[in-house]
Amino acid sequence: MVCTRTGAPGHRLPRTYPPARPRSPDVARRVHQLRRVNAVTAQSWQDALEHLYGGSWQESLQRYRSTMAFRGVGRVDCDLRHGLSRVAEDPSAVEQHLLRNFRKYAEERPEARFDSVWHWLALAQHHGLPTRLLDWAYSPIVALHFATETPETMADDGVVWCVDYVHAKTLLPERLQQALASECCDVFTPELLRETVRSLDELAGMSDRPSLLFLEPPALDQRIVAQYALFSLLTTVDADMSDWADEHGSMCRRVIIPASIKWEVRDKLDQANVTERLLYPGLDGLCRWLRRYYERR
Repeated sequence: MVCTRTGAPGHRLPRTYPPARPRSPDVARRVHQLRRVNAVTAQSWQDALEHLYGGSWQESLQRYRSTMAFRGVGRVDCDLRHGLSRVAEDPSAVEQHLLRNFRKYAEERPEARFDSVWHWLALAQHHGLPTRLLDWAYSPIVALHFATETPETMADDGVVWCVDYVHAKTLLPERLQQALASECCDVFTPELLRETVRSLDELAGMSDRPSLLFLEPPALDQRIVAQYALFSLLTTVDADMSDWADEHGSMCRRVIIPASIKWEVRDKLDQANVTERLLYPGLDGLCRWLRRYYERR
């Protein structure tokens, strides 16, 4: 049983927040764009679960198996741009340089002995290098954690993005679809993708329009396993997944987690042991959890 500062289990002190920052024109444009993607607003913890697990019944399997990938973020106005586009004005001009230097300096590490660009991309993304990859999870509960893990955004509405990766694969170039079908898979592994596409340039040349594919990373460490993680990437690095989602709204939805229920969601996740201690195995995750748990509300 974890106790609070006051010694009264479950008691939290009120938190004060700075006033909300005014939106810049660019943020306002993104918010307007995101409104075109189907969205529902959860009214409670239970309501959030109903929306996130909605449509998971698979008649052919007679099982509840969702085909959605989930991505939780603390602020609803965050778009789906990848990390590379946030730090580089021209992502295509720096992507190869970043990966080449990452590989050069990381090769002495035993876990970095890979033989494909897809392994290297996954490893780089996992360790914080800006890449064209976006982080997702098979678990809606893990996504809810990421939508409520940052105390600084608890006064803002959050969001869980949901994308149907099974339907998304039907838009892939034929060669990629055939590769998935040959293994009866819905998402790629680095090994399977390597057998089909050898380079980023080859991937970009497979279609005239950006296509979205999902990549299940290898078990690089226990964090990947605990977070039930997978990555998405578009076939061209300059493409914006927010635009892709806007164009293919039938495959996407957003579950808004309003600020008014964030503490309910957060506390129930903590009680269910969906915390930093579980999702970031090791002492770093333990300290992240304790710091957040005992911080004044």
